[in-house]
Amino acid sequence: MRLALFDLDNTLLAGDSDHSWGEFLCETGRVDAVEYRARNDAFYADYCAGKLDVVAYQSFTQAILSRTDAAELAQWQAEFMRDVIEPIILAKGEALLAQHREASDKLVIITATNRFVTAPIAQRLGVETLIATECGMQDGRYTGQVAGVPCYQGGKVTRLNEWLAETGHNLDGAYFYSDSRNDLPLLEAVANPVAVDPDDTLRATALERGWPVISLRD
Repeated sequence: MRLALFDLDNTLLAGDSDHSWGEFLCETGRVDAVEYRARNDAFYADYCAGKLDVVAYQSFTQAILSRTDAAELAQWQAEFMRDVIEPIILAKGEALLAQHREASDKLVIITATNRFVTAPIAQRLGVETLIATECGMQDGRYTGQVAGVPCYQGGKVTRLNEWLAETGHNLDGAYFYSDSRNDLPLLEAVANPVAVDPDDTLRATALERGWPVISLRD
């Protein structure tokens, strides 16, 4: 079974769910908006520049999970999905997923954003397999720290290789769709890399190497 791998943020979504989660917390009064937004924006700028300290960022973004009970977090998730994520799901992204589904490909979303934020999104998109940055858990509560290797840059390849070893799948003929320079290590590892509404660095690399460049935006 051929793999069809998809980045999530700014690929299947017309926005970044990770950064948007921070904005959601600010706008709904669940954090100190001035301080939190400044840090959230700074981390996102580092991400876009390809120089994010991913462990520091995960400690920042997961801290609120550790001090909030599960029932309240579930309520926040539902609100976030309804008000923030649903409006930025790309119809052409859903069509592309359907195209690969109809071809009997194995669909996988692989994202640097943590599982708390992205699991409901993958479920909404009908993609059963999600490889994401993991949130630490202890005694049924979030620890506020990343667990394992963050699914970011080269870590995305590491996490994928772990999943391949566990499941018996392989990268023969695999596709990977992404918008980001941060995903160059994985794009270089697959037979069919596709740049989707790419940032400037990825666009230049894709044009240089003859990779397809597509848009899923209206």
